[in-house]
Amino acid sequence: MSSQTIDPAPPTEHRILRRAEVEAKTGFKRAHIYSLMKEGKFPKALRLGVRAVGWDSVEVEQWIAERLRERC
Repeated sequence: MSSQTIDPAPPTEHRILRRAEVEAKTGFKRAHIYSLMKEGKFPKALRLGVRAVGWDSVEVEQWIAERLRERC
């Protein structure tokens, strides 16, 4: 028998998600996302420019995973 090792999950790649993609992933609209951010219950947006923001994909995915764990 050969010795097999299980590789840990590869490191998650950080991407910047724009608002439409965050809305699609969470099911929340803009106002609710910003309300949760203000309450400290959602990852903060990153300033990309004067009129542009985005979110770290890893932070959003972790936030979603935490909500799913809370359900159980």
